Amino acid sequence: MSGSSLDHVRVNAEAWEARRDDQSELARRQWAAVEPTWGIFGIPESAAGILPSCLDGAKAVELGCGTAYVSAWLARRGALPIGVDPAMGQLRIARRCQDEFRLWFPLVRAAGEQVPLRDASFDLVISEYGAAIWADPYRWIPEAARLLHPGGELVFLGNSTLLMLCTPDEDGVAATDRLVRPQYGMQRFEWPDDPTVEFHLGHGDWIRLLRANLFEVEDLIELWPPAGASSDWPLVGSEWASRWPCEEAWRARRR
Repeated sequence: MSGSSLDHVRVNAEAWEARRDDQSELARRQWAAVEPTWGIFGIPESAAGILPSCLDGAKAVELGCGTAYVSAWLARRGALPIGVDPAMGQLRIARRCQDEFRLWFPLVRAAGEQVPLRDASFDLVISEYGAAIWADPYRWIPEAARLLHPGGELVFLGNSTLLMLCTPDEDGVAATDRLVRPQYGMQRFEWPDDPTVEFHLGHGDWIRLLRANLFEVEDLIELWPPAGASSDWPLVGSEWASRWPCEEAWRARRR
């Protein structure tokens, strides 16, 4: 188990506070989406199949919700979401979107590793990026297990293991077609000219961590960009992502 402190929570929250202006317009587009779209290339839910088939009345918590657009998608499908994020600026944008779109649900300022909500009180814990890459998995996965009742589902999406192994340790440099870093020991990622801290694990470590916290893995969904897709994210292009998965979503159920 990781022995790291929670120093990254403050660092990451401050970095996202600095991005609040460029997040506002993006948040409006995501809140206005008729259908959920996932990841870098905006893959529609009808193609990805990431969400549970029935959300009506489901109690859900989104860890690292940012501007809470995923929680908005859940609410429109009948769920009862709570958004959790440590960055107040992101939550302010979420509150403005709630007022604009007249869709309200609770928002809580907290880290994914320390969630002030009751044990076994949720049907679904979800994170698209958010806690999935910005929180220490050896702390937030146990929190997810604590929050879910037996039979509850965990869904999280982030960068693929392969993408991280092919991404050079230089800001703004795109993934290559070669392995440029070791998989052994991968967990905490810090970039030379970027203050943020990310967390990524290999598949075996994910499986062992999930099983140690009473989860049974139900699916690992590799996301593939549709034909003609493009992205303004500089670290991976559609040509790379059409050959190797740059993002993956895990679905697991609490025993």
